[in-house]
Amino acid sequence: MSARTPQQATGQPGTTTTGLRVGLFATCFNDTMWPETPKATVRVLERLGCEVDFPQAQTCCGQMMTNTGYADRALPLVRRFVDVFGGYDAVVAPSGSCVGSVRHQHRTIAAAAGDADLVAQVDAVAPKVYELSELLVDVLGVTDVGAYYPHRVTYHPTCHSLRMLRVADRPLQLLRAVRGIDLVELPGAQECCGFGGTFAMKNSDVSVAMGMDKAQHVVETGAEVVVAGDNSCLAHIGGILGRQRTGVRTMHLAEILASTEGDPA
Repeated sequence: MSARTPQQATGQPGTTTTGLRVGLFATCFNDTMWPETPKATVRVLERLGCEVDFPQAQTCCGQMMTNTGYADRALPLVRRFVDVFGGYDAVVAPSGSCVGSVRHQHRTIAAAAGDADLVAQVDAVAPKVYELSELLVDVLGVTDVGAYYPHRVTYHPTCHSLRMLRVADRPLQLLRAVRGIDLVELPGAQECCGFGGTFAMKNSDVSVAMGMDKAQHVVETGAEVVVAGDNSCLAHIGGILGRQRTGVRTMHLAEILASTEGDPA
């Protein structure tokens, strides 16, 4: 199915006239540990007039194997991904890390296997896979999704979204349009939080030191909530903030964008 060109926002916050058919790639860690994030993604997109499907045959993108030197083990997952998501106008995932794997690693894995048909399938599917803020801003042409979140918030740009996907200020554009929000700049925002998947296990001392620097910057803002587009990074930052009893909460971007007036604080 070829991607359709969605119509631009109608001018009313949180509404578009698009009929874009979107496949939700929840990602395995969100599905297992943070299911409210993909649920929030669906709420935002349906509010904007998208038809959102959750194909139950989806599995891991294979990033864990690829990043630890076992890319050949990820090959069946690449095949599964293109089979599952090949029929959508667009695919969205609330994880810059996993989207980065699909767009920047899947073709390399397919090519290394010498499978020309798989390479062609990846070339057809991967460009239509978006991190949430990319889909909203670049594809739907929307920054105001009709959200309301009356709290002091600071934003951490995760490494994969910042450096692999180059989402730049798209998440900030979306956050600035949230009604009631007090959005404050995070010092040293572009510095890594120290998680880095297996890096946190293999280099735990360095990882914790980086995380403590990030947590200190978060506390300096006086924010009630630190938001990011990857729950893995938020788990690392939130673990440190929690052990320090700072009272600062973590929240995925999708959950803030899904919030409306009358929702629990």
